Amino acid sequence: MCLILFAYKMHPEYPLIVAANRDEFFQRPTAPVHFWDDEPNILAGRDLEKMGTWMGVTKFGRFAALTNYRDPSENIVGKKSRGELVRNALTFKREIPDFFKIVQAESNQFPGFNFIAGDKDQLYYFSNIEGIVRELLPGIYGLSNHLLNTPWPKVEVGRDNFRKLLNKNVTDLPDELFKLLMKADPFPDGLLPNTGVPIEMERMLSPLFIKSDDYGTRSSTVMLMSNNEVSYIERIYQPEAKGERRFCISIVE
Repeated sequence: MCLILFAYKMHPEYPLIVAANRDEFFQRPTAPVHFWDDEPNILAGRDLEKMGTWMGVTKFGRFAALTNYRDPSENIVGKKSRGELVRNALTFKREIPDFFKIVQAESNQFPGFNFIAGDKDQLYYFSNIEGIVRELLPGIYGLSNHLLNTPWPKVEVGRDNFRKLLNKNVTDLPDELFKLLMKADPFPDGLLPNTGVPIEMERMLSPLFIKSDDYGTRSSTVMLMSNNEVSYIERIYQPEAKGERRFCISIVE
């Protein structure tokens, strides 16, 4: 997952709105969003290589998602899969702040990551690069492959357009958010970050929607969480699984 835009307590009907693109190598085996057989309360796509996930929600209204922190010089040999964090957050039986204490204590066991989790009442963020657990205030946020709200062009454009959509009170918010996530124009070189990869790769990775021969945006997800239900929509772009999947679940109290 390389771009997560979310509005927390900024909409009169939906305390949490998420619009996200998952960027990944096309050959990595993946299952589309579904209720897991081994964890029936989890609704999420699944990485079939490590059996974790990049984003998901439960029937109890708990949400979790992550992005990688881009550092091509990082040695990840022997470290755990970051997808475990989302899976473990969604199955954790205690309060979410307790889970973040565990993540903070064990964060050096994972490659660089950004992690958000919570529900309609509380939302937290942690990166093992920064090392600080943050309870998020109401606002519109953007997360790519650096820290929360880092002013990369895709994050800035995503947040600005997200805010405009909420202010316009559009009639079909999910469809408008999907249109936002499909923006594939690269940004000028002068605006690009320097993350340690060649400039050609910085250009390729710069749009909200990434296109290349073997890596790019494989799916987009929009989630609307109200006080009593969750609407979860995934659009997959790869030919072998292309299509849209929609779920609407009542939150179990």
